[in-house]
Parts: sequence; C-alpha cells; structure tokens
Amino acid sequence: MDIVFIRQLQIDTVIGVYEWEKTITQRLEIDLELATDIRQAAAQDDIRLTLDYAVIATRVQQLICAEPIELIETVAEKIATMLLQQFATQAVRVRVCKPTAVANAQTVGVQISRGNWA
Repeated sequence: MDIVFIRQLQIDTVIGVYEWEKTITQRLEIDLELATDIRQAAAQDDIRLTLDYAVIATRVQQLICAEPIELIETVAEKIATMLLQQFATQAVRVRVCKPTAVANAQTVGVQISRGNWA
C-alpha cells in the first residue's frame, strides 16, 4: 500500500466552543495520509490515475470553512468521511492541530485513522 500525504495544510476558520472563539477565525494545521496504489499512475506518468493533492486540499478547505465547527474532533471526522467517500483511498489518517489553543504549548490536536489499513 502506498501513501499520498499532505503536511501542515493551514486553514483559517471559525473553530471553538467558547463564545469569544465563535467571533474570530483561528488557524488549523492539518496532516493527511491517504492509502492508495500509485503504480499505475507512476507507470503512465498520469495525474488522473492518482490522488491530486491540490484537489484534496481545496475540498478539505471548503468542507472546514462551510460552517462554524466547535470541536477539532468533529473536523477530523468530517475530513476522514469526505476523503473516504470522494477519493480512491482505502484508508486515511487525519491529524488536526490547533496551535493557538493552549498558551504554553506549541500545538494541541487529535489524530484519527479510518478505513482498511491492510
């Protein structure tokens, strides 16, 4: 199994449970891993036969910015579900970090794995 990945995709969105958070945008940093088979794309040197990073990044940003979300856990689940439904992947790992959430920490976040990691 091969992995297509995106690291530190930065998305500014409304995220948080506190009332003051619902009035501002905050940055999320998202790491994605998508399990796939890249052999045919590599053999034919054809982007149409693999996962297009730009398309994935755009769809993730659209999903997360469509409406305010309170929890980064919800962000992670929504991303994983969308990736599994819309892209040729058997499994995904999604890591969502919220760098400004805790003053004395570089970042905080969640990481989930969904699908069949054979």
